[in-house]
Amino acid sequence: MDFLTLIQVLDSTVRLATPLLLACLAGLYSERAGIFDIGLEGKMLMAAFFSAAVAAVTGNVWLGLLAGIGSSMLLAGLHGVASITFRGNQLISGVAINFLAAGMTVLIAQDWFQQGGRTPSLIGGGRFVPIELPFAIGPADAAAAGVPLTQMLKEAGWVSQIYSELISGHSILVYLTFLFVPLTAWILFGTRFGLRLRAVGENPAAVDTAGVSVVGLRFAAVAICGVLCGIAGSYLATALQAGFVKDMSAGRGFIALAALIFAKWRPWHALGACLLFGLFQALELRPDVLEAAFGMKIQAQFLGALPYVMTVVILAGFVGKAIPPKAGGEPYVKER
Repeated sequence: MDFLTLIQVLDSTVRLATPLLLACLAGLYSERAGIFDIGLEGKMLMAAFFSAAVAAVTGNVWLGLLAGIGSSMLLAGLHGVASITFRGNQLISGVAINFLAAGMTVLIAQDWFQQGGRTPSLIGGGRFVPIELPFAIGPADAAAAGVPLTQMLKEAGWVSQIYSELISGHSILVYLTFLFVPLTAWILFGTRFGLRLRAVGENPAAVDTAGVSVVGLRFAAVAICGVLCGIAGSYLATALQAGFVKDMSAGRGFIALAALIFAKWRPWHALGACLLFGLFQALELRPDVLEAAFGMKIQAQFLGALPYVMTVVILAGFVGKAIPPKAGGEPYVKER
């Protein structure tokens, strides 16, 4: 395996880790506030559909992004009302959202576009296009030189390969996603809002005694979760792919939950966990890389199952205990 192949695998890792990281950060905000949310998958799926549908109709990917965020926040609000206002079971509410999104997206897509539950393929301004950074070698340079892009990259040095193939050439949502990690770390651990949010997940009664609204903070966390899931779903349909297809989230919401547990509810650890799980997905698509590196054939299905296996190992306590927020999953009842 040459160096360029390794860089291409890492490039795929970044692209595949982006929706996982967004969903993982979404769950991080929600669960730090004491609201368990296994409905990440449903919110991503709903956002993927509405972002692709609106982008296909209007030809404007930014309007599609807003539609995706709006639809995800609607489901997040539904989850908040069920679990915060009416103090319902948070797990059942999340499961209901997943079922609702899985059925509604296909039903609305078929009624709207009559393409078997799909949206039309996105072209032009309906998609987020890759951003070629200055001095990076891109398709335009290869076309001007009259040589394949891969050949041009191979002839360049390793620094140029890393910059052109791994750092450059991503959509704006990828760069924003990686900026969300330090932003989340600062919000949760460097601001009063973050301190209160974490306190609500640990001891909501103490927060209430201090005169801070537990309900307000939890709804704020759920709303942030909805925004991030909306961006994640929009990325799937308008950047990673060119339209919506049935169940296109493909379990990424559950993998994000596994990454969240693996990261022990910490932002920087979430980045590492999602990149690791993204690498497994990239290798699942390129089993030939492992075969060339180790001289043995590894089943792609095994790589796809590794994130869950590693999460079970963490939960079993073999690599340190993963302790969730103490008040997580418990509705708060104000003492009178």
